Amino acid sequence: MKKTPLHVVEDTIARIEPLNQEAIQAAEDHLNALTKPPGSLGKLEAIARQAAGITGELAADLTGRAVIVMAGDHGVCEEGVSAFPQEVTPQMVMNFLSGGAAVNVLARQTGTHLFCVDIGVAAELTHDSLLSRKVRPGTGNIAREAAMSREEALQAIAVGIELVHELADRGYRMFATGEMGIGNTTASAAICVALVGMTADEAVGLGTGINEERRRHKVEIVQRALDTNQPSAADPIDVLAKVGGLEIAGLVGVILGSAARRRLVVIDGFISTAAALVAARLAPEAIPYMIGSHLSHEQGHSKLLAAVGLSPMIHMDMRLGEGTGAVLGFHFIDAALHIMREMATFESAGVSKG
Repeated sequence: MKKTPLHVVEDTIARIEPLNQEAIQAAEDHLNALTKPPGSLGKLEAIARQAAGITGELAADLTGRAVIVMAGDHGVCEEGVSAFPQEVTPQMVMNFLSGGAAVNVLARQTGTHLFCVDIGVAAELTHDSLLSRKVRPGTGNIAREAAMSREEALQAIAVGIELVHELADRGYRMFATGEMGIGNTTASAAICVALVGMTADEAVGLGTGINEERRRHKVEIVQRALDTNQPSAADPIDVLAKVGGLEIAGLVGVILGSAARRRLVVIDGFISTAAALVAARLAPEAIPYMIGSHLSHEQGHSKLLAAVGLSPMIHMDMRLGEGTGAVLGFHFIDAALHIMREMATFESAGVSKG
């Protein structure tokens, strides 16, 4: 009998295991034997230890890598919260599929395969490379109603989980989170307020490039969404269903699925980190499988990362989304693994150890 979305989520969470401590210690010992002062490569060393703990290998081959771009629309666009109209979502999906977006460029540079998922676009899309997993055609307007039902939120999470299983079975060993959905910074800000305790003014940034007057309007819309829906901070699924987004829910599933399959998952910017927070509240055991890629220019991102327990690798004032920062982060993970494989030890180089 086919499992319900709830059972898929519960079974996935139950499968998440702690990192391999013996492998972490072996990585630490190897790092300390290399021709450098202990700890002098900073976060590269932390990445090397984490990768070892996830994979059980000293320097795993993570060339099987994918960025999963979840796409969905948001009813709250009716409230004028974005600088771009909602029709940009399906247009950008086609751009991803034709290889012309920023994330495509960065993915090609890092040898990453891009998988674009229609999990909730409010348009009918067809393309040979599109993964059609539509739960519903866009969310409700959170300023007036819930984004989706609880069952739909669970269904969207299950979509992400099942896709990770499919790709893991095909040999993919590392994932990046990406998203597309006009209006999704509004939903993510509402999740921040509900789960982190920030004020709406602290959580709401300039998004795709709105001015301060529109930002103030967006703050009011986020507060209205929270007042209207009254999400329970003690219930992450309730928060996700009432004020979240379908693509955010799909990414929750990608993160949980990655942890259950012992895959490293690199978290992109503000929207992806909102998904990471929901995943972390559902399964704290999933946090060690995540790596924060960058600190975005979105003003609530720093507190959101801290709430998850992630430290970003880079700070480049990016705020595009799509998975761009996460894929860029693959370069640093590669660097850490090359250090593990190629750097000489004090003994092999004949260098005196202090």
